[in-house]
Amino acid sequence: MALVTGGSRGIGKAIAARLAQAGAQVVIASRKADVCATAAAEIGHGCGWVAANVGEPEDAERAVTRVVGEHGAVDILVNNAATNPYLGHTVDIDLPRWQKIMQVNLTAPLVWTQLAWRQSMRHSAAQSVVLNVSSVGGYWTSPDHGAYDVSKAALMHLTRQLAAELGPAARVNALAPGLTRTDFNKGLFQREGAEEAIAAGYPLKRLGTVADMASVAHFLVSDDSSWITGQSLLVDGGGIYGFARTG
Repeated sequence: MALVTGGSRGIGKAIAARLAQAGAQVVIASRKADVCATAAAEIGHGCGWVAANVGEPEDAERAVTRVVGEHGAVDILVNNAATNPYLGHTVDIDLPRWQKIMQVNLTAPLVWTQLAWRQSMRHSAAQSVVLNVSSVGGYWTSPDHGAYDVSKAALMHLTRQLAAELGPAARVNALAPGLTRTDFNKGLFQREGAEEAIAAGYPLKRLGTVADMASVAHFLVSDDSSWITGQSLLVDGGGIYGFARTG
């Protein structure tokens, strides 16, 4: 049974769809009930949903408790939900937006993992899996997205820490996408000519797609990666080694 936060759109929805197509029972979690219901219907394969504000611990507890109660376990947890309400120098960020970024991008993955661990994973006879969705931004500095990148770098270290603590009952890894064609990132590439100019700086000469990320996510939660834990897998078309920097 797989629970995917932020599963109503973008990378999260693609991961949920890929896991459902592979035969997993999937439940997506996102803030708006109507959006969740529409996304689950589009995913098909019996995909369920639960409306929850991912960054609110009370919503997280209600969601995980419901999923465990209805399905008996959370075998796979994908912490995908993220936010970035601030663009600008990190030194100038106001405290409320800093706290919002850290609450959703770092604290929420910890809280959802704690809940899944305590209610299900530590009691399971089979090995469970946690997959955190980080970002290429966790590997570098940025003039505009620094606070977001700090949260994603911290998420990669949280991944290592939890992998050390939860093994062998659970594996914990992270997926670090490069610039991917999603609504979340559209401000970076939808200006006229921007996508082509950015892609030219990547060795593979294109941006990532949600299907690219879903394929790697499926590998990381499957038995094919059964001896991999504590790792952050960068999936960015070689952009970090090319000349592309999106700021």
